[in-house]
Amino acid sequence: MTVDAAKLAGGSFRQIVHSKTNQDQPHSPSMIDWSNLFGFSVNPAEMVIRGTVIYWFIFLLFRFVLRRDIGAIGIADVMLVVLIADAASNGMSGGYDSITDGCVLVATIAGWNYLLDWMSFHFPAIRRLVEPPPLALIRDGKLQRKAMRQELISSSELETKLREHGIEKLDDIKVAYLEDDGEISVLRRDGQEPEQPSRRSPGKSPV
Repeated sequence: MTVDAAKLAGGSFRQIVHSKTNQDQPHSPSMIDWSNLFGFSVNPAEMVIRGTVIYWFIFLLFRFVLRRDIGAIGIADVMLVVLIADAASNGMSGGYDSITDGCVLVATIAGWNYLLDWMSFHFPAIRRLVEPPPLALIRDGKLQRKAMRQELISSSELETKLREHGIEKLDDIKVAYLEDDGEISVLRRDGQEPEQPSRRSPGKSPV
């Protein structure tokens, strides 16, 4: 190899090493990679499909499989919601990295939520799908055991909610419904208005 060829080869090698070294060096903390922040790392159509499928799966799960709780959120219910959200997050995101990807996913979920509300308002058939009908738990002072088994509501749970309405005896009740939001509505035999359940302010204890 001639001297000139050796110099040329050595220069090319140094350029390659220098280029590789620059690639391995991390970006300066003061530099913002705007393309990574706002570019698409996942196909937007894929994000919409993922968000749609997971949204409807969770909606149908809560609507037809899980029971309505009677007016309160228990520890098990909170844990269930958190775990479902965590399990569904990867399925919805598909490993996205940018803010724009997250905005597409949030917009998809919010869009379906708004569309369901709009359709429920305009179409009774959709309303019956989205909102479970009131379920009679007591009629003419008698417990409706089949309805209570359907919603996994015990007699003690129901009696607790009735006491919050100021009702001690089942004979005083004409009909009591479990509403779609989990609250109990009561119609008394004497036509009087039941007491409204008291709601304590957070952090305050009764005197």
